[in-house]
Amino acid sequence: MAERPVDKGRVSDRLATVGVGLVLVAISFAIYLLSARQFDAGRGDLFWLADAFLKGRTWLDAPLGPNDVVYGPSGEVFVPFAPFPAIVFMPLVAVIGPARADLWEPIINAAIAAADVGMAMWLAGRVGVRSLVDRVWLAVLLGFSTQIWWVTTRGGVWHTGHLIATFLTLAALIEVFGRRRPLLLGLLAGAAFLTRAPLAFAVPLFLLVIPRRKPDSPMEHEPRGWRDPQSWPIEGWIGFAFGVLPFIAFFLWYNQVRFGSPLESGYALATLPPWLAAVRAEGLFSISHLGMNLDYLFTHLPTPIPNPPFFRPDGLGLSIFLTSPGLLRAIRAPWRDPNQGPLAVGLAITALAVLVPNLLYYGGGWLQFGYRYALDSIPFVIALAAMPTARHGFGWPWRLLTMFGVIVGVASVYWAYHL
Repeated sequence: MAERPVDKGRVSDRLATVGVGLVLVAISFAIYLLSARQFDAGRGDLFWLADAFLKGRTWLDAPLGPNDVVYGPSGEVFVPFAPFPAIVFMPLVAVIGPARADLWEPIINAAIAAADVGMAMWLAGRVGVRSLVDRVWLAVLLGFSTQIWWVTTRGGVWHTGHLIATFLTLAALIEVFGRRRPLLLGLLAGAAFLTRAPLAFAVPLFLLVIPRRKPDSPMEHEPRGWRDPQSWPIEGWIGFAFGVLPFIAFFLWYNQVRFGSPLESGYALATLPPWLAAVRAEGLFSISHLGMNLDYLFTHLPTPIPNPPFFRPDGLGLSIFLTSPGLLRAIRAPWRDPNQGPLAVGLAITALAVLVPNLLYYGGGWLQFGYRYALDSIPFVIALAAMPTARHGFGWPWRLLTMFGVIVGVASVYWAYHL
């Protein structure tokens, strides 16, 4: 059998893409580390929880701060935050110990955030963005014109989960625009849920994109109605379930052994300052919190000041139109295209579905520069922004909007040390 000729042009393009991607990741890591290296969040709960897991425990011996901890009846200290990041850190903690991992948190978070930037560039290529420059712009949009920069700079147990959840969601979306392997989608969906609970609302999207098995005959190519059981990808759903169910089972078990209820995560029990406890008393999730969170996401503005950087945020929130105006590129997604339209609509619905529980949540995300809970939805918006970019490019209006967001992001580093 004759060997296939090597497409030297394609190989060269791939090497160039990989090279640029690695350079972008390295530069991003340096920027993130320089931004975070002087800030000590003092809350490396996830590293100490990883150490507890290694010792066969689900609790810490002592709290790392006065708030956002749960005290057990015998003096145990439980971490209410989702446990998958601690599972990820177990190998690292086993080698260097929790104290050193806690000390190295700025380095670790900078590496995860830089990996997020690389994943965004990969996703843009998978969506179909051919221009290497446009892929870089979309990666910059995610990495430096969203709250990724802020949460990396501030660090702490509240923020590391955002970085890992973003990585997992981007990986799942790369698979959505790729081979759509059910087991892998299930594993990524389960891990994302066990990192940020609102991402459970992304599961319907992953289920709906799972393809049917290869048809046995040409007749099976004919489209069938959704209600026709022969059109359902049963085998794929089973594979997806094998991936996602272990994470759900762990979640239920983990809650049961800590709090005696499989549905009690600890967020309703965590210690809080009095003013925030009063807000939670209205409901962990409540329509009464909606107006507050919508304000933090869309309309909250800083106070003008006479000296650089010429505005002062209050730490409660900042309009996404100021921090991330380049995300408006998603509005031009191919909604009516017969091929891509359904997926675009699915991505938009998923972004909204993931956002809703955050908008109903009591916490608001404070202390923050922008609305950090939006990070759960932003990977889906990045995918939407990549779809029209694949057809029409990321022109100068969008680049200018992204650069405006990057400038605001630079200010976020300043305010991380001065709020």
